[in-house]
Amino acid sequence: MRIFATGLLVLMAAVFLTARHFQGLHPAWGYVLAFSEAAMVGGLADWFAVTALFRHPLGLPIPHTAIIPENKDRIAETMGQFLRENFLTPQVVARRLSNMNLAASAGDWLADPARGGSTRLRDGAAELLAQILESLDPERLGTQVRAGLFRQVEKLEVAPLIGQMMGTMIADRRHLPVIESLVRWAGLTLEDNEPLVRDLIHRRANAVLRWTGLDERLANSVIDGLYKLLAEVIVDPDHPLRAKIEEGLEQLARDLQHDPDLREKVERMKRELIGNAAVSSWWQGVWERMRTAMLARLRRPAGETSGQMSEALAELGRHLRDDPLLQLQINRFARRTLVGIAVRYGDQIVRLVSETVKRWDAATVTDRIEGAVGRDLQFIRINGTLVGGLVGVLIHVIDQLL
Repeated sequence: MRIFATGLLVLMAAVFLTARHFQGLHPAWGYVLAFSEAAMVGGLADWFAVTALFRHPLGLPIPHTAIIPENKDRIAETMGQFLRENFLTPQVVARRLSNMNLAASAGDWLADPARGGSTRLRDGAAELLAQILESLDPERLGTQVRAGLFRQVEKLEVAPLIGQMMGTMIADRRHLPVIESLVRWAGLTLEDNEPLVRDLIHRRANAVLRWTGLDERLANSVIDGLYKLLAEVIVDPDHPLRAKIEEGLEQLARDLQHDPDLREKVERMKRELIGNAAVSSWWQGVWERMRTAMLARLRRPAGETSGQMSEALAELGRHLRDDPLLQLQINRFARRTLVGIAVRYGDQIVRLVSETVKRWDAATVTDRIEGAVGRDLQFIRINGTLVGGLVGVLIHVIDQLL
């Protein structure tokens, strides 16, 4: 566009010289001469005006030229003030947001597979999380996670919580499978340790029983009786031993909630467990396996987890798009949040803009502004050339008529 505008000015100069040479041959050449002469004046005047905005014309330090470089800091302050007064006031932000349905727009973007909203959000979040997990020191990160987790556990009194859980489980009869599992475990333990039980009975029996061989019969009777008792407990839901076990569990649940001594014992055991070095080592291994597994999942964007995440984001988008009440709540929250940001951080945003522009050198400011409006600036030169020529013809016509 700069070449075109300059070429048009050169063309007018050539036309001027040609019209001046043939001026006496025909009256029409007078109009051509007037047009080209005025066009050169208009083109040169607008070239000077456009150039004076950004630099000194022909490098000459003419007063009131190179306006933008010379007033860079004042322009930065004006830009910041304009931004503050016209965009970052609470009234303007609230008015603009009142006509926008941010929730519905976000819902459309997330719910539409063709636009890839959920896919891009999922992939971007996965890549960001993977980079964080890879960049941070695994051992230090694991230690920090463990410390934060253990701090929360220290604040939590676990005994009443366990007691409430046990009470709820007993009230809902969900403890019955646990009792059966305990009884079966006791039977298997007895079976695995049957020689130990027999040896214990032999050693406890007196010499007469051992001499007569009754200790072996006593051991068989005891073991058979235990097996029979455990079998009856499993088969009979109303067995007295079951009732005693349930009674014991109910009492334990009450004591965990209301017995200060038992609660203190549980808390002491919790503190000892947290402070145990073996637990720390165990956690470090668990954390490393968790981190490795998370990285493997995050690096597989087409995997099963990724598909589930995409579906969850799409479902969220459909809710945002179709639920007016949810849109109202989210839009209200967004409006309050952004208005609050404008109130609290408006001055800092304005200062950031103005200080950034001030830090630019004059050449950078000139190039960026000229690059943004460059074509329009050259149209000013072109229009000045053409309009100047037309005005010249008009003046020549008036001169001929008078």
